[in-house]
Amino acid sequence: MACLWKRGKTYYARYYVGGKQKAVCLETGSYPIAKEKLRQLESKSAMGLELPLPTKTPVKEVVAAYVAHIRNALTPNSVKVETYYLRDMFGPICPELQAPRGKASRKRKKSQIQADFIEQIRTSDLVAFLTSRVQSRGLSPKTANHYRGTLSRLFSWAASQYGVHMPNNINPGLTMERYREKTHPIRFLTLPQIDEELRVLEEHPIIRILAAVYIFAGLRREEALWITRKDIDFKAGNHGVIYGQAKNVDGEFWQPKTKVNRMVPISRTLREHLDQYEPRIVPNDWYFPSTLGKRWDPDNFSQTLREINRAAGLPWSCLDFRHTFGSLL
Repeated sequence: MACLWKRGKTYYARYYVGGKQKAVCLETGSYPIAKEKLRQLESKSAMGLELPLPTKTPVKEVVAAYVAHIRNALTPNSVKVETYYLRDMFGPICPELQAPRGKASRKRKKSQIQADFIEQIRTSDLVAFLTSRVQSRGLSPKTANHYRGTLSRLFSWAASQYGVHMPNNINPGLTMERYREKTHPIRFLTLPQIDEELRVLEEHPIIRILAAVYIFAGLRREEALWITRKDIDFKAGNHGVIYGQAKNVDGEFWQPKTKVNRMVPISRTLREHLDQYEPRIVPNDWYFPSTLGKRWDPDNFSQTLREINRAAGLPWSCLDFRHTFGSLL
């Protein structure tokens, strides 16, 4: 048997589970609404179903469990991005959100989402946080929507997988309005611009051959940097093929962005460039190693390419090279 009682302006329900008395806040000061919630509680309890009342779960507990989940479900890069947004929104509230190498302060900032329990967070709190971020940092609509998407996934997972009951079963991240994103024009190189780019990179043979791979094979940036000797077969197809396949090298796992292995034909033009390239013998058989004989870090590669092109007055990036392959196909 359950009953109502009022503390201040808010109604509570008192009920029994396994002979033990429990009390829960009904999140309302309206007697009719409280009576309806009490009726739902009694009905669910009589049928042995889960009670339809908000739970009370610490934010740091839910976030820690969610990060543990995505580490098993997502790729390393996706985990890195997701944890960055979570850390920026909630601060380093658990070991899973500690900044790498201690770069950030361990203290939570007032500009972050402040709540002890995840059920306390409302849509208005998230809107206020994101509006502040957009205004103070000049975030683009696309980046703002990344924040919204991360929050939506967190609350959705907490409700479906972690047993969190949000008030009125509302996902506060999902009820936030999306920012309207602008469509940006796709940049790609013309044939004369391809020649100019490759000419600028002549003094940097490894970066030059990688640029040729991006332009004439359409590989993604990381996909090309993870190529080993066994991923290139010059005997297959008309001019050879490149295998983009999952691999584990020195305990580090990588897989294609689509999570599907694929085979990319080598064109006649790319084959001409590859025939002129002599890969160095390095540990782990990287086909396009860095100057240190290791696998290129994607960000370091992009920065090196950007500096070379900037000195030559060229604006192109790896993404422009990939667009070039698709546009001139």
